[in-house]
Amino acid sequence: MTSNKHTFQVDVVILNYNTKDILAQCLPQVIEFSQQAWVNIVVADNNSTDGSADFIATEFPGIELIRLEENTGFAGGYNRALEGRTADYFVLLNSDAEPVNEHWLHELIDLAVRHPNLGAAQPHLLDYKFKNQELKKFEYAGAAGGFLDHFGFPFCRGRIFGNVEFNQNQYSTEMLIFWATGAAMFVKREAWERAGGLDESFFAHMEEIDLCWRMQTLGYEVISCPKAQVYHIGGATLSNQNPRKTFLNFRNGLMMLHKNLPTSTRNALILKRKLFDGLAGLFFLIQGKPKHTIQIIKAHQEFDRLKSSLSLNVNAKPLDQLNGVLNHSLVIGYFFKGKKLWSSWFK
Repeated sequence: MTSNKHTFQVDVVILNYNTKDILAQCLPQVIEFSQQAWVNIVVADNNSTDGSADFIATEFPGIELIRLEENTGFAGGYNRALEGRTADYFVLLNSDAEPVNEHWLHELIDLAVRHPNLGAAQPHLLDYKFKNQELKKFEYAGAAGGFLDHFGFPFCRGRIFGNVEFNQNQYSTEMLIFWATGAAMFVKREAWERAGGLDESFFAHMEEIDLCWRMQTLGYEVISCPKAQVYHIGGATLSNQNPRKTFLNFRNGLMMLHKNLPTSTRNALILKRKLFDGLAGLFFLIQGKPKHTIQIIKAHQEFDRLKSSLSLNVNAKPLDQLNGVLNHSLVIGYFFKGKKLWSSWFK
């Protein structure tokens, strides 16, 4: 582990929207475990209406505060917060996340030094509810690093669909992954700028996967960093049970495929993906959740309306040429073959 003898500068940037109470809970530990002179902690407030910005200004006067004039979502908020910043690395950290110990940034810097082509890295994400228990559990939003299946469905080392594993050091090795979660993403500024930051047409959800996809096609690596760990509460801004989240996930998944797949495979794969989405809509109906089915239909309609205006990835490559891709159907394997663990797919 390095003491940052290379004197890299790191900005830990927390984007907040109406989570004052959670900030009060998590920010003190972020500060305690990020005391190094080469670290700057920033809270960017996305035009909250709950007094969050004034609370930060009063209770944490030593923290840099950015007051954004409108809520432009996760993507727009971070693009504005990071614009013009000169640190070597950024950490995009959710307001409901906090590091496990004081080593987290040292480990991420050490990883970056050993991997010159690193574009982004992800600490292992642990469930905050298990913070005071001996046996920890991975957290849904990123677990031990993100992957993608052949049809563009995201999953994690340690979490497939709703099945989240306990952390028993089964994923304790560094490895190349497809995407790093936006809940705790360590990113090289150079890679961020070359990739163009987050795509604001996504507003929220999957924009970090899209960013990592673009960074990979530029030649950067995305890596899981098990020695850096972060607790995450999850669902602080938008719950998994909210139909709005279903809309964003399904629309953005299609947008991501349209943007980043080569022209030769794009339409055929998106058609197959839409068929899987139809099965998901049927599954929601069987569960008695018709509002979510309606949101899938609306997501497809919105995608069809927006796709011609999306900025296409000029460096697009076939999925099987990228790291962290499962060349099988996750849906079929999970629901029909019982492959519910990451280790069922990767040895």
